[in-house]
Amino acid sequence: MEKEIDAKMKLQNSSPPRNNMTANANAQISKNFKFRAPMEKFSIQDFELGKIYGVGSYSKVVRAKKKDTKNVYALKIMDKKFITKENKTAYVKLERIVLDQLDHPGVVRLFFTFQDPYSLYMALESCEGGELFDQITRKGRLTEDEARFYAAELVDTLEYIHGKGLIHRDIKPENLLLTLDGHIKVADFGTVKPMEDSQITVLPNAASDDKACTFVGTAAYVPPEVLNSSPATFGNDLWSLGCTIFQMLSGVSPFKDASEWLIFQRIVARDVRFPNYFSEEARDLIDGLLDTDPSRRPGAGPDGYALLKRHPFFRGVDWHNLRSQTPPTLAFESKDASWNSSVTKDGSRRKNDENNGHTTSSEAGSITRLPSIDSFDSRWQQFLEPGETVLMISMVKKFQKLTSKKVQLILTNKPKLIYVNPKEWVVKTICWSDNPSELNIQVTSPSHFKIITPKKICSFEDVKQRAQQWKTTIEALQNR
Repeated sequence: MEKEIDAKMKLQNSSPPRNNMTANANAQISKNFKFRAPMEKFSIQDFELGKIYGVGSYSKVVRAKKKDTKNVYALKIMDKKFITKENKTAYVKLERIVLDQLDHPGVVRLFFTFQDPYSLYMALESCEGGELFDQITRKGRLTEDEARFYAAELVDTLEYIHGKGLIHRDIKPENLLLTLDGHIKVADFGTVKPMEDSQITVLPNAASDDKACTFVGTAAYVPPEVLNSSPATFGNDLWSLGCTIFQMLSGVSPFKDASEWLIFQRIVARDVRFPNYFSEEARDLIDGLLDTDPSRRPGAGPDGYALLKRHPFFRGVDWHNLRSQTPPTLAFESKDASWNSSVTKDGSRRKNDENNGHTTSSEAGSITRLPSIDSFDSRWQQFLEPGETVLMISMVKKFQKLTSKKVQLILTNKPKLIYVNPKEWVVKTICWSDNPSELNIQVTSPSHFKIITPKKICSFEDVKQRAQQWKTTIEALQNR
């Protein structure tokens, strides 16, 4: 397994060239390219792992403190087996190479990478202020001055990214992180697309083979031209900018609806409903950014970002000294809203099995709100109520007599336990109770567990071996 992944992840292109000219060019690019962020020979045991920042289909991001230097990073941990199985190798390489070459205060920095037989690791800048999404959620909605500040920093960063010939393709509040003092950092370049004239050096075997019109991103922020399979342009990110500004000012995305299909219908129809408290300037800017013709969006035309920056909404913004301005005050999660699942009711500490026993930080047992469900897969959003957030989510096997089927098991802070059949879109609710005699979790192996209620026993298998974590999290909610 290790030899296979190393061969596939090797940055030197070893595939047979089509001709000598291509071979010479590829060899020259690979020979001259040097990573700014080094590939280190670290081990995961060199770090104290803390709270989970987010979880994706083949990766998770955790807070990690280097034991010797005490430096804190956002450590992106990627599953090698999944990457090779799902042919994601080129995407992982591309994200690593792009982050290595970007140098802007509005882009998260990559410090170093390393690997072991099972995982690839990227040590990224840790943004202790959390997500912009968190600020919107905690405040309900932002004031126009707050939204203007964040929008200006995002515009400045997008101008830099587009100037490098890159389309981000997943701009949304969950991917906009905040430093502890409140400045914006664009994160998650896993869907980035270099254009033909990109200034970024892309190694020969690190270019993704998808087309620029391939559907990527998050449903609520996807522009109509991508839904119509038109080639992507920088205007795609400007549409997402408009959606993000709308969400900052209103608290919800402009095309929010009960299902992904309904969201797409509203996007194609450009069904935008502006709240009456939006200022004329805000409404006009968003209206322009959500133009169905990507070439007419402010920032995409012949005048480029100069026209966007001159918009009345940004009146008074000092574009030359953005990062020296005082950011809005951050709203942090109240202590009453958080709890530690590693502590039992009598105060004793449970053993934490996460990360195969490598978690040593006192923060490791903290169950903090994961990013909104949009950060994982927008299909599951329709099963959440407004303000409801996810504590755990996993694709598991549900056993019934001699058969089994895959379902999405979701635990929320309501609290609510549901599982969804992803083929039939049927949702079933497991009756919640704070009484352990009415809702009990039995772990039979690292992967297998049962959720027992008076009327039903549900047996599950979590291939990621998180049976104990499901039990611990559910019991902590019952004891809160």
